[in-house]
Amino acid sequence: MGEIVGAGLISHAPTIMFDEATRKELNDGKEISLVPGLIRLRSEVFDRLEADTIVIIDSHWETTVEHVLRAHEHQSGIFTSSELPRGMAQIEYDYPGDPELAKLAAKVGEEMGTPTHASEDPYLPVYYATVNLVHYLRKDEKIVSISLVQTGETDDFMTMGEAIGEAVRRLDRRAIVLASGGLSHTFWPLKELPKHEASDPVHIFTPEARAADEQRLEWMKKGDHARIVDTMEDYFPHNPEGDFGHYLMMLGAIGGRDCIAPGEMFSDYENATGTGQVHVWFERPAGGWTG
Repeated sequence: MGEIVGAGLISHAPTIMFDEATRKELNDGKEISLVPGLIRLRSEVFDRLEADTIVIIDSHWETTVEHVLRAHEHQSGIFTSSELPRGMAQIEYDYPGDPELAKLAAKVGEEMGTPTHASEDPYLPVYYATVNLVHYLRKDEKIVSISLVQTGETDDFMTMGEAIGEAVRRLDRRAIVLASGGLSHTFWPLKELPKHEASDPVHIFTPEARAADEQRLEWMKKGDHARIVDTMEDYFPHNPEGDFGHYLMMLGAIGGRDCIAPGEMFSDYENATGTGQVHVWFERPAGGWTG
């Protein structure tokens, strides 16, 4: 029987793909904490866990009528972002997929009543919420990425996460699940952006959004995931990225609102042009995800 050995809410902010000199130029001469945080995650956590597969919930891959999982045997190519080609240009990627896991998760999702599809189409585009994390975090692991459904609601994301967890258990897999995305997610207007590029959270779009983010980070640290789920309606006015579907799907995979895993910060809470960014790692507790 397989198991999810760890999970994380991980920022894919474009800034992490800039060279160090540019990152420091944008951040008042200092390195952003997100990059060393990713390096630490790989060396201190991923190397120790020796997972077979990394499942990446891609908050930039937006679908409409169903959850979609990449079920390719292999993925390779060169990626340039249409959103920010100045900072994310000609990034090479080359990694094996895990079609068995993707197809089973799609089957289980359908059985649980949430529309799901596993795609092997060779022309299915990739997105930087996957590519950026693969760049820093993958060594030998297989990669499965999954979309966020723009029509999805909290229970839809939680159900799909549960399907992923069940598929991992049915197969002989050691899996890591990563929620690739941010917290509050409102950008400054174009004319204002240059004044708000530094990582200091004073640049988060509103003080209220910052407070909402920081409150949820405190709940994560305590393993109080139920409170985050139960207060989603309070969080929505602060525009969490993808309706926070990446976190909710990750949570569904590791026990849902019953999950008690405390979060460990692998970065500071930082600004990225108005949005809240952070790395939070959830290690599987000795007694299991739900105690």
